[in-house]
Amino acid sequence: MIIQPLKIIAAILITGIILVSGCTAPQKTELRFGYQPSTHQIAYMAADANGWWLEDLAPYGITSTKDYLFPTGAPEMQAMLAGEIDVAYVGSTPPLSAIDQGLEAKIVAGAQTQGSDLVLATDLPYESPQDLEGLKIATFPPGTLQDTVLRKWLLDNDIDPDENVTILGMGGAEAKTALASGNVDAVFLPHPNPTIIESEGYGKVVVQSGKMWPDHACCVVLVSQELIDEHPEIVEQIVKTHIKATQYIIDNPDEAARIFSDDIGVSYNISSQSIQDWDGEWVSDPNIELATALEYAKVQYDLGYTDKLLTQDDLFDLSFYNKVIAQMGEE
Repeated sequence: MIIQPLKIIAAILITGIILVSGCTAPQKTELRFGYQPSTHQIAYMAADANGWWLEDLAPYGITSTKDYLFPTGAPEMQAMLAGEIDVAYVGSTPPLSAIDQGLEAKIVAGAQTQGSDLVLATDLPYESPQDLEGLKIATFPPGTLQDTVLRKWLLDNDIDPDENVTILGMGGAEAKTALASGNVDAVFLPHPNPTIIESEGYGKVVVQSGKMWPDHACCVVLVSQELIDEHPEIVEQIVKTHIKATQYIIDNPDEAARIFSDDIGVSYNISSQSIQDWDGEWVSDPNIELATALEYAKVQYDLGYTDKLLTQDDLFDLSFYNKVIAQMGEE
C-alpha cells in the first residue's frame, strides 16, 4: 500500500497538535493565598480590600481568590508543601527549611523589613542581653524568622540559645497568654503583638529587631514553581499588584491601619499605634532582602535546620520584579 505524501503531512500535523495540546497548562481560575495576622503583611490585605487581586488578574482568567490565615510561617509552609496555596506572604526564613524539604517555590518580591520586638515582663530588669540568661522566651517555632533572628542575636552576645536560656516555640496568641500568665519571662514577636502587650500592661519592649540585626529582611512574597512555570503572566501581575498595594500603604498609613483592623479584628487604635511604634518598613523589592536571606540560609544551615546550604538560585526568582520595574520605567 502506498501512502500519499499529503496523508503523511496530515498525520504529522495531527500528532503535533495532540502533543502540543497535551503540554498546554490547565486553565487557572482560582488563586489561593496564605498570610499571617501581622502588620508586616498589610500589602496583601490592602490589595484584597481594594479588590485589586480580582480586578488585576481577571484578564488572565482568574475569577476567584481564596485566602488562608496562618498563625506563623511554619504551618503556612506545610500548606504550601501540600499544594494547598499558590502564593504565600511569609517571613523569609520558613521557606528555607520547606525548600530544603522539597518545596518547589521562589521568592519573587519583598514585603517588609525588621518589625519585631523583644518584650520583657514588666517586673524584670533589662540593661543588656546578659539579663536574659536563665529566662524563658517565647517566639515563633524553629525555622521561622523570629526564631532565627533571636538565636543569632543571642549567639552574637555570647549567650547559648540552647544552654543559657529556654526558647519555646509557639504562635503569637499563645505567646502573649504565656507572658501574661507568667509562664514565660519574655516574648519575641512581630507587630502588632508588642503594642498589644504594652497596651495591656504586662510587658515592655526592650529591644527592637533592627537593633538585633540592622536592616534585616523579614516578609516576602513566595510563589509556587508550578505557577511560575505554567502561568508566568499571572506571577508577573501578582508582582505588579503587590508593588501597587505596597506603595498604597506607604502613602496611606492610616488607611493601612484601618484595613488591618478590619481584616484581623484588632482595634484601629492598636493597629495605628503599632505602625507608629515598629521599626519596620514595607518594601516590594526582593533585591533589598536578598543579602540577609542568604545570611539566614547560612545561620539555619549552621543551626542544623537545613541539610543543604541554600543559594540565591534555590530561593529567588528576581526576573519578574526586575521586568516589572523596567516596564514601569519605560511608561
